[in-house]
Amino acid sequence: MAEISASKARTIIRKAFAKGAELDLKPLSVVVLDAGGHVKAFERADGAAPGRFGIAHGKAYGSVMLGIAGTAQMARAEQQAYFMAAMNGVYGGQVVPVPGGVLVRDKRGAVIGAVGVTGDTSDNDVIAAMAGIEAAGLVGES
Repeated sequence: MAEISASKARTIIRKAFAKGAELDLKPLSVVVLDAGGHVKAFERADGAAPGRFGIAHGKAYGSVMLGIAGTAQMARAEQQAYFMAAMNGVYGGQVVPVPGGVLVRDKRGAVIGAVGVTGDTSDNDVIAAMAGIEAAGLVGES
């Protein structure tokens, strides 16, 4: 099974930050998880709130553990709040079901991890995440 290398994880973060700077977004925090939900890399931009790791991690963790990107998680939460509440219970309250959690797939379509971005609006967080994922030669599903 393919995996996200440490080098690709750093590329994702660097390019997500670059996209944030290009769009003049608020300071971002970016986490990259492997397919098992383990942190490969994390960085918090200067000026980002100190609690942003938990939010970025929760966005990515929910995506990889459920196999459902953040946008779809939010829709599911709106339609079936009890389901997402139950899933959050199963995963110890670590799921943040909003856009900004992006599944990462290899070129064959296998899920190899997830990226969580937080700091600006959820839609802008997705834009930054997708820029980083694409720059690393991977496929994102938001």
